Amino acid sequence: MVPLDEPNRKRKRSQKARFIYGSIFLLMNLMAWFARDYGHKFFPNLHYFTACGNGENDCSHTMGVLRVSFGCFIFFSSMFLSTVKTSKLYEARNSWHSNYWSLKIVLLIISLAISFFCPPVFIQLYGEVARIGAGVFLLLQLVSVIHFISWMDNYWMPEEKLRRSCFLGLCMSTIFYIASISGIVLMYLLYVQRLTCAVNIVFITWTAVLFLVVMIVTLHSKANKGLLSSGMIGLYIIFLCWSAIRSEPTNWKCNPQSGIASNGDWVSVLGFLFAIGVIVMATFSTGIDSKSFKFYRNEVEQEYDIPYKYGFFHMVFTLGAMYFAMLFVNWHLHRPTQKWIIDYGWASTWVKIINEWLAVTIYLWKLIYPVARQTRIMDHEMP
Repeated sequence: MVPLDEPNRKRKRSQKARFIYGSIFLLMNLMAWFARDYGHKFFPNLHYFTACGNGENDCSHTMGVLRVSFGCFIFFSSMFLSTVKTSKLYEARNSWHSNYWSLKIVLLIISLAISFFCPPVFIQLYGEVARIGAGVFLLLQLVSVIHFISWMDNYWMPEEKLRRSCFLGLCMSTIFYIASISGIVLMYLLYVQRLTCAVNIVFITWTAVLFLVVMIVTLHSKANKGLLSSGMIGLYIIFLCWSAIRSEPTNWKCNPQSGIASNGDWVSVLGFLFAIGVIVMATFSTGIDSKSFKFYRNEVEQEYDIPYKYGFFHMVFTLGAMYFAMLFVNWHLHRPTQKWIIDYGWASTWVKIINEWLAVTIYLWKLIYPVARQTRIMDHEMP
């Protein structure tokens, strides 16, 4: 006979497990940083830099990151394959997901060992594939963020029949709009120091246009989503634009960071550590948000259902392994990197700008498609 508290005990253990996996992922990020910046000094006999083709020590930066990333990829891929169909707490795969940490540590060590014994050409091929995986990860993250924005809008700006106060939602909307407009103005002041900075002018101006379009479509009578959701998505795309401009090469004349020390000063160190924290949190939050990707939302949760989809959770961490690799090597596989620098260069800038455009596209599609579909259904029903 199963104890009455057995489901709750298993569920709590499963909830605890996801934080342990997040800690493992954080450890992999720190190992990738160590392999990139100090690996060639502490482990000179590994010679994993020869895959770059020119035999320079700078190539060890890239290959060290890719090998750690590939080890992380193997580990979470193994977890994905072994838990993908889990649905109930009493299944053996649930126990494997939530327990047996000694075996998983062994699996992690074996995964890393395999990655460091793989031929350099194979690791280089993995790096090319990692670009695609990182792009898929960014797309999943966008869907998760937009789903969260929709949830916030529904919670704080409810329909009148729910009789819930909208005062806090209106205050938050005002704050988001003020922050968005202030962000655009500040970007013009900080990053358009001369008229020759045409790239920054285009980025900021187009972001302002997208913000205006989002606001108009959101407030349209047919969409009628209110100010909160447009304020949040507006602030999000402005943040992406700011982050993209900040990722521009530090030696470029329109980047205010040009000429500033960025190889170990406290600002770069704090920024670097913050960036790693953002990577881990983005991966973790996307991994537990499988509900954003369900086509049918009317499923009733049963007592023995798992609290989150294990397969999706490990798949996101698998893609996240590819994503952090691209950030650490600045999306380039053949160029040297600097210490305490992450996600810099024109490739990183354009990835974030495209990410911003995709965010607006997905958000507008989620607003327009239901209206267009309802209109089409009504047209078919009319005699």
